[in-house]
This record gives sequence, C-alpha cells and structure tokens, in this order.
Amino acid sequence: MLKLVEKAFKVRLYPTQKQQVWFSKTFGCSRWVYNHFLARRIEAYQTEKRTLNYNQCSAILTELKETPETKWLAEADKFALQNSLKDLNAAFVNFFEGRAGFPKFKSKREKKQSYRTNFTNGNIRIDRGRHLLKLPKVGWVKYADEGREISDGITNVTVIRTPSGKYFASILCQVAVEELPPADKEVGIDMGLKKFAILSTGEVIENPKYYVKAQKKLARLQRALAKKKKGSKNYEKARLKLARQHEKVANQRRDFQHKVSKKLVIENQVISMEELRIKNVVKNKKLAKAISDAGWGEFQRMVEYKSAWYGRAFVKIDTFYPSSRLCEKCGAKNPMLTLSDREWQCLECGAIHDRDVNAARNILAEGKRILAG
Repeated sequence: MLKLVEKAFKVRLYPTQKQQVWFSKTFGCSRWVYNHFLARRIEAYQTEKRTLNYNQCSAILTELKETPETKWLAEADKFALQNSLKDLNAAFVNFFEGRAGFPKFKSKREKKQSYRTNFTNGNIRIDRGRHLLKLPKVGWVKYADEGREISDGITNVTVIRTPSGKYFASILCQVAVEELPPADKEVGIDMGLKKFAILSTGEVIENPKYYVKAQKKLARLQRALAKKKKGSKNYEKARLKLARQHEKVANQRRDFQHKVSKKLVIENQVISMEELRIKNVVKNKKLAKAISDAGWGEFQRMVEYKSAWYGRAFVKIDTFYPSSRLCEKCGAKNPMLTLSDREWQCLECGAIHDRDVNAARNILAEGKRILAG
C-alpha cells in the first residue's frame, strides 16, 4: 500500500560569491520582517489591547515594499518574507497554547541563518544531470551529489547557512512511500543514559556519547577562540574550527539516531515508548548535558514519523506510568524501589528483575493494552 508523505532531502549547496550575497540579503530581509512585525504586534497590544493577525501583517508588508524607505524589501524572495510572517504567527499560536515561550527577536549576529521559499509555477527546479537547483531570485545553484535521488513533488525549500559557513538546502517533497510488510515482532523501549536504550527483548543499545568523547577537543578549541581578538581574522578562523567540531558531533548523533530508529521500525510491528518531557528533565543540572548528548527527543520523533510512514503502530506511554516499579510477571508494585536498585525481587511472586528490561517489558504491555482499547 502506497502512502503520500512529506520527506525532506538535505543537500549541500556550493553558491558563487554573487549568490552568497543574494542569500545574505534574503536572510537579512526575512529576519527584518520577523523582527519588525513582532515589534508592531507587541506595540499594538500594549497601546490598543489588540493583536495583528497574519492577513493584516501581510497587507502592511505589501505597503512597506512600496514605501521609499523600505522598498529594498521588494528585492528579496516574496515567499521568504511571507514565510517569516507565517513563522511569527505560528510562534504566537504556540505561545498562547502553552507549547513555547513568548516569541523573541532574531539577531543578525546569529551564525546560523535560514529562509524558506515555496514552490509555485515551476519557480523551483532540479537539473539532476548537472546537479543544479534553481531557486527564486538566485538562479541555478550547484549542489553536491550524494547518491540520493531527490523526488519530484517539491513543496518548499529551506536554505540554511550553518555557523561553519556551509550552505544547505532542505528540499521538502511529497513522496509516495510503500508500507512495509507486517512484522511478527513487538518492542518496548526504555531510554537511558549509561545505555542509550534497553529493549523489551533484553537487547541493549549502547550510548555512543559523541559529545562526551569530543569534549576535550571542544574545550581546547574554545580556549583557543577565547585567546583571539574578537573581530580579527584569527578569531574567525578559530570560530570556524569550533563550529565545524560541533557540527561533526551533531552529524554523528543524527546518523546514529536515523540508523537505530529505521532498524527498530523495520523489525517491529508495534513500538511502545514512554512519553518524554525533555524540557522538564533537562532542568536537572547534573543530567542535562548527558540527556542532551543522548538526543532522546529527536530519536523519539524519528521513530514516531517513520512508524507512520511504514505502517507500524507507535504508542506513547504516559510519563507517570510506573514502568520500573511494576512486576512484569504479576503486576505487583514495588513502592520501595530507588534509582540505585538495578535489580530487584518481587515480594508477591518472587521474580527477579533487571530494572531496565522489566521497565521496557511493562512499557510494551501498556502500549498493547492501549492499542487493544
């Protein structure tokens, strides 16, 4: 069975000097629009107790393009500016619905910059033979051929300049994905820090700890940067070295997560995980670095969307479900269990449990119960 899904293809761009200037202009215009209308929405609420919606902001933006002082906005990609307004509107919606904090102004000193443009009437095209991507206002840009065939059905493209000075395009496409044949296995996953994940089958996935392994090198590069005069050429060279090392760690972690999540989705028909509230957990200063290095949230997101793509059942268990305290044999609860207890014996049936494997099996059982209900 074929299913239409949205899939992003990320490719590295190699723009000319002139194209880099155009990208910088569009980054700047998009950021200016976001900040300008954030200020206007704040002012409208403080002075008149009203809010400006997306349509009102869009009408004002059209006027700004025709005003002599701000007519330079018309030089940028119009979709990039409209998407800045949409992003701002989404930020306010997320704030009012309790999913995020109040929108913040964007700084031009941020080393990572991006804008998003939409596909319409063939304004975005791909020449696969010559490895060229055509973008509005910019023209044909060379991209790296990494052996991946970019699909048709382009929806939008996000152009990104990373802190290391590299350019990427994230090309969002509507893709037909074929569901995998039914699998005869099911799995519950208990996330950890010493071990990345413990499965209900008893299998343990080791935590690669990429950030921890790179800490000494990162510290050395950070010290080297601190010794340079800010704004000098040597400062910029040291900053790039540090940014590239951080980028390497992020790429290693993402590659690991993709491989593990794809393997779990291929092998199992039912995947059950505990709902992770990362924002709350990372408030623990002793564990924040290790949790961020493990990347629990992104891993769960990958498992969830890949399960939806390939026809697998993905279940989130309530955060407060006592998976570690319940005996997977008889269901009795052990209220005396502490974090230091890695093995424990059930007082009701006498079964001896490995804490994490027992939790993973309870997570699977609870997931199956939810599915059955």
